[in-house]
Amino acid sequence: MSRGLVMHDEPAVASAEPVAAARSRAASGHLSRTELGRFLKASRARLSPEDVGIPPGPRRRTPGLRREEVALLAGVGITWYTWLEQGRQINASAQVLDAVSRTLRLDAAGRWHLYRLAEATPLRTWVGSARIPDSVRAIVRSLDPLPAMLINSGFDVIEENAAHEDLFWDWHSMPCVHKNLLWCCVTEPSAREKFLDYDREVPHLVARLRAAYGKHVGDPEWEEDIRRLADLSPEFAALWARQEVAGPAERTRRFVHPDAGVLTFTSTELEISSVPELRMVVDTPRDAGTWARLPLTRRDRDRPADPGA
Repeated sequence: MSRGLVMHDEPAVASAEPVAAARSRAASGHLSRTELGRFLKASRARLSPEDVGIPPGPRRRTPGLRREEVALLAGVGITWYTWLEQGRQINASAQVLDAVSRTLRLDAAGRWHLYRLAEATPLRTWVGSARIPDSVRAIVRSLDPLPAMLINSGFDVIEENAAHEDLFWDWHSMPCVHKNLLWCCVTEPSAREKFLDYDREVPHLVARLRAAYGKHVGDPEWEEDIRRLADLSPEFAALWARQEVAGPAERTRRFVHPDAGVLTFTSTELEISSVPELRMVVDTPRDAGTWARLPLTRRDRDRPADPGA
């Protein structure tokens, strides 16, 4: 009897879990849309008509811009923008959100917040669809304590080991919404302070991206990703316009870690033959001092490396 009861109970538990997960996702989405509406209302309330070149006119009963004024300036429908502020479940394209953010004079942090609440953060479908062999993921993990990661030709971070995650744990002063090497450099205000070779290496990364772009000209995801990054970062836009290209090469990169100080690495790339455009990047300490201080980057310094984790 007990075995029979167990057999009957298991399907009920299994079926309940997806339902609970779906309800949780729906509740989370509703809260995000509600918060999005509040954020948009507060943002337009901070702007005066004069800020955007609109005559104030008589008898404005509320501070800031009206909904119809934001919609007109952003080039979107008044009904659509009203629904967006009301938290309705509507699709918001990247172009439309960019137009709204420009109209509301949002800074980089405000734009990231808008994208996150609208669930429109940039992510190429390659990241979710590529089949990475378990053996490759195991190799990345087994390289610990050397920081290692898997990236694609667009510099999306597909996988990283614990050593790499710990090394860059304090990188962002704002939430990371796009796990991508280039995005994490040119959109992070403190990047130059933490990446001592920023002025040499970021142009190199952009040149690498330009070279990879040759295989993806016209690809909607690549075009949109580049357009959005150029819109967010004038620095990237200027580098991209230089039309420079570069190939893979061993690089020396210095980072400032809050506990370990200045760390110097040799960054080496290895192609993964079984997955097109996938590369493994391994950072090896370049000097004895970096080797000695590398353990100071670990969040749990008593944690042993676990290659099979």
